[in-house]
Amino acid sequence: MKRLRPRSSASVRFRRPKRPQRSWLISWWTLWRVPTLVTLVAAAWWFAVRPITHEYGWVQVDREFSLCGDANRTQACVIDGDTLYITARGERPRRIRLTGFDAPEREGACNAESELARSARAALLEWLTAGPFEWNGADEPPYDQYGRELRAARRILPDGSNEYLADAMIEQGLAAPGGWDGEIDWCR
Repeated sequence: MKRLRPRSSASVRFRRPKRPQRSWLISWWTLWRVPTLVTLVAAAWWFAVRPITHEYGWVQVDREFSLCGDANRTQACVIDGDTLYITARGERPRRIRLTGFDAPEREGACNAESELARSARAALLEWLTAGPFEWNGADEPPYDQYGRELRAARRILPDGSNEYLADAMIEQGLAAPGGWDGEIDWCR
């Protein structure tokens, strides 16, 4: 048997102690990079992809509409060719601006605009009462600067196609495409 001799202190090299092997689950990568990466991907989806794919929940509308100011006092009425008023027991009153078209105003700049506004109001009531329809926005619709809900309305036809309210009003000549920018001269 060989006898071990003690080495001199000058010949002993310093060696780092070996670290215990770490699992990949508790590594530096996992501690900050993975959660950061997951957060970035979720934020990118929320702000970039979701608005493109989200249709803002089309919901069925089950109300009977009349013209506002009529004696029958329904809980849903047509104010003008592109605006509705809805009240429900236990809820706050809601004004809804139908989007995709601009109808003339009842207090128009001339008699021709006022007459066209009355026709647009009657046509809107006729479209709303013609059968079941739906509008977008679900329970969280966007709002305009006047506090009105902004909603597009459509009716699903028996063949599976959609009839949009905006298209129907524009085709009848009772509205103009676009929003409510006020640039339309209804009096010419």
